[in-house]
Amino acid sequence: MQVVILAGGLGSRLSEETKIVPKALVKIGKKPIIVHLMNYYQSYGYNDFIICLGYKGNLINEFFLKEKHKNYFKHTKIKLINTGKKSYTGERIKRIKKYITGDFFLTYCDGLSNINLNKTLKLFKKSKKIGLVSTINPKSRFGVLSIDKKNNVLNFDEKSKSSNTWINAGFFIFTKKIFKFIGDKNSIFERSPLINLSKKKQLIAYKHKGFWQCMDTLKDKIVLDEIWKNKKAPWIL
Repeated sequence: MQVVILAGGLGSRLSEETKIVPKALVKIGKKPIIVHLMNYYQSYGYNDFIICLGYKGNLINEFFLKEKHKNYFKHTKIKLINTGKKSYTGERIKRIKKYITGDFFLTYCDGLSNINLNKTLKLFKKSKKIGLVSTINPKSRFGVLSIDKKNNVLNFDEKSKSSNTWINAGFFIFTKKIFKFIGDKNSIFERSPLINLSKKKQLIAYKHKGFWQCMDTLKDKIVLDEIWKNKKAPWIL
């Protein structure tokens, strides 16, 4: 199966790094985050990648062309497709339609996890849906208080999780039918395409309860760097 990676965004919330390089090339340890991500898919035997380029895409092109980096990707097929500097996620996906040969994985370039790709694929095939979205149950950013009618604080939980709250973890699987849902010009994939897919009951959720960490901000990058530095990276199999 092919693996599509969205790597064209501005990464504005990580501007300390992305003023110089695109988010995909921001390093965790000594390797760009996109290398960590691709290596994770490779560990499951997936070696056919389509990378959607945009902002500073020339630097990603140069990275993969450099001889010293080729050892990362032996026996790997990589297509680097310019999907536009100002394209939103839906438009980027639409522009790689002609390269898609069947069912495919889709992910962002800025999230690392120990998600079991085999289990996601098994659930996807069993469901017979058009799409699968991985989800995680996040910890609250703020302390959660339980308060009674007299305003007495009954419980104070600094790291609470809501059992009914699940967010998009960014690891998807789709059939080619997904392209029928990407109609608007320069659409945001996470809006009308996925909303309409869910209304048709064609989107199954895989609930991931293990490690997941995005890299939206400098604080997130520091978290990932510390995990890597301590040689406890859960995404290394």
